[in-house]
Amino acid sequence: MPKTICLALTGASGMPYGLRLLECLLEAGCKVQLLYSQASQVVARQEMDFELPSRPADAKAALLARFPAINPDMLAVYGREEWFAPVASGSNPPDAMVICPCSMGTLAAIAQGLADKLIERAADVVIKEGRKLVVVPRETPFSGIHLENMLRLSRAGVVIL
Repeated sequence: MPKTICLALTGASGMPYGLRLLECLLEAGCKVQLLYSQASQVVARQEMDFELPSRPADAKAALLARFPAINPDMLAVYGREEWFAPVASGSNPPDAMVICPCSMGTLAAIAQGLADKLIERAADVVIKEGRKLVVVPRETPFSGIHLENMLRLSRAGVVIL
């Protein structure tokens, strides 16, 4: 059985890392459940001249066009408010989750246990189910608040990369 990885793209700088990770995960035979924030669409456009459409089906089509070697069955794309997505439920958690790039706003929300958006809810599920969560914060310099939030997540078993 292939591993299922939830990959979330947020509005921090570093979109090339997130899209390259998506490509590598799919090339490695992983099933990827992709989530993305509205701000990530802006960053994708600014950093990579890549349009990440708002509708999940259109976003999947754009990603398949960008990475033609991808098996379409291995990529699922979910909308920001798609509360019935498998990643939103503890009865169907992914094997692991990576948030790359991870904005400080997303990191803070997860550290405080907030789950108003699907990305935050998926991270909450991964943590509570004891699965691996990796966050890749891309904003520097870090304030004391940022560092405290990272420490809180680290203590909960989250990998800060």
